[in-house]
Amino acid sequence: MISGFFNKLKSGLSKTKSNFTDRITEILTGTVSIDEDMYDELEEILITCDIGVETSVYIIDKLREKIKQEKIKDPSEVKDCLKRVILDILENSKGSISPESKPETILIVGVNGVGKTTSIGKIASKLKKEKYKVIMAAADTFRAAAIDQLEVWSKRANVDLIKHQEGSDPAAVVYDAIQAAKARRADVLICDTAGRLHNKKNLMDELGKINRIIDREFSDSARKTYLVLDATTGQNAVIQAKQFTEVCNIDGIILTKLDGTAKGGVIISIKHTLNIPVELIGVGEGIDDLQEFNSNEFVEALF
Repeated sequence: MISGFFNKLKSGLSKTKSNFTDRITEILTGTVSIDEDMYDELEEILITCDIGVETSVYIIDKLREKIKQEKIKDPSEVKDCLKRVILDILENSKGSISPESKPETILIVGVNGVGKTTSIGKIASKLKKEKYKVIMAAADTFRAAAIDQLEVWSKRANVDLIKHQEGSDPAAVVYDAIQAAKARRADVLICDTAGRLHNKKNLMDELGKINRIIDREFSDSARKTYLVLDATTGQNAVIQAKQFTEVCNIDGIILTKLDGTAKGGVIISIKHTLNIPVELIGVGEGIDDLQEFNSNEFVEALF
């Protein structure tokens, strides 16, 4: 049975598919033999689909190897071969954001405008439905809108929110949230953080301070840091991810706005260049439209 989410994923990837698979099919249909021209044209398509130059070259190299190993002569078999190469890069991964142990602290990082606060609300809602007791911390204190937005989501998801005024010390918000999490025996504490990547030193200092507070006050808590990226920004998302890895350890990626973009290939680029798993993908505006990433479903929907 095909899941509703798979259908949503397929429809969300329709622009990427027409930019990617449909063009590949067109080239292979008009190709008589497997030659350098075919490889060049395929590489060009990969690059224009925001898979990035480095990853595109790697994919074509692997495709050559596979075609040689399997003694493929018919261009009509190349597409399936390419599909398997991409699946190998994604490593048959299945994303999950459910805590491996309790309590768990989840830090969410990402620049403004990528859908960070909305993602936090959707994660809280998802975990609440899975029967986890969740508390949110509004530690992006540099934007009043972020605090207000989280407040709306906390009511919508029916989870507690710990907040201070705009301009407060983010570490102080996290401190109070930890005390609340301990007192209320929460399973998961989700902390929003400021996305001021233009000043790496400030961001590093801020995240360092937050992590020290967690080490001291919530030492029995497991910890994960997730980076939120906007799929519509294509290769800029990969650049952002690289910059964030210089500031903090990233355990996984949350990729938003995958619906309606022709740049869905960025998932492949992120995994190949940074080896960070994509945990969740957003394929719509609804509260349930942020779902665990499944590489098999993604590749099936893409092809």
